[in-house]
Amino acid sequence: MPLWPVYTGTNEPHDGIDRLPPPPPWRAFDGGPVLDPPDEAADTSAVSPDRTHRAETYRATSPTVQLVNAALYLRRPLLVTGPPGTGKSSLVYAVARELCLGPVLRWNITSRSTLHDGLYQYDPLSRLYAARNAPAAEAGIEDHLRLGPLGTALLPYARPRALLIDEIDKSDLDLPNDLLNVLEEGQYEIPELLRTARHAPTAEVMIDGADQRVPVERGRIRSRAFPFVVLTSNGEREFPPAFLRRCVTLRLRQPDDSHLADIVRAHFGEAPDAYAQTLISRFLSRVGGGDLATDQLLNAIYLARSSDLAAESLDELAEQLMPYLGEASQADAF
Repeated sequence: MPLWPVYTGTNEPHDGIDRLPPPPPWRAFDGGPVLDPPDEAADTSAVSPDRTHRAETYRATSPTVQLVNAALYLRRPLLVTGPPGTGKSSLVYAVARELCLGPVLRWNITSRSTLHDGLYQYDPLSRLYAARNAPAAEAGIEDHLRLGPLGTALLPYARPRALLIDEIDKSDLDLPNDLLNVLEEGQYEIPELLRTARHAPTAEVMIDGADQRVPVERGRIRSRAFPFVVLTSNGEREFPPAFLRRCVTLRLRQPDDSHLADIVRAHFGEAPDAYAQTLISRFLSRVGGGDLATDQLLNAIYLARSSDLAAESLDELAEQLMPYLGEASQADAF
């Protein structure tokens, strides 16, 4: 029987992803050959202490749980917007941990990022050098090509991979539109492999985040289990309607006092003490004056717990650790 919610937000790992209902007919993919999900330890950066801690301590709200499940059911990307420090990028790690989706693939966007960067990288110069110094039979193109985070996520895995496309609002104006066809069709081509398909129909190529090689047939890659894609945005720009139509949109808000107490408990293993509660109240009273990140509050609480400073010195230090993030508001804070 189908399971709702598949993602519960409880941070308890389970195999509920296997109980997703079939995709809508317009989101069904049939790529192959089917690949087994990678081992959790295959990508050492994905299991770093920082990412592991973020996955274990993330606290999802009820609207977040509902919209994550909507994206999973509909096989649509999840566009997560909100102020800095509200857990936009942490969400994908929490979902991947609970649903046992393996290492999270990450694509950090800059103004110079292109669709090609996310799909694959090919180094023709290294191939040319290798061809001059090795027999023709050993100069295969696949040795100089590696799939990117998006390209890896779209491989025909038996279970969906988790992909974070971080800060999509920092991209060039064309990137969201360039993503439309790939995210809609769930497939792409590698022209360099297409040109050699007549003589080498199958190529073994490296994937992102690991040293594993996977077979690519005739230069074409098509998804099977559509990946769980999270795109984050700080709200610095508007996106084209065609792009928004293809996403499930989640707007995160600054957490309230009870949610902040839950976050503090998750990070420190116990409920906030009296001084931590005071810092939470001060944090919330300042939020209306500008953007503040939850990380700033956690830093202040950690130092209060770990130092022997007097209360007056702690108050002064906490004030300096929680400045407004916007430059205009930052000047007002002092």
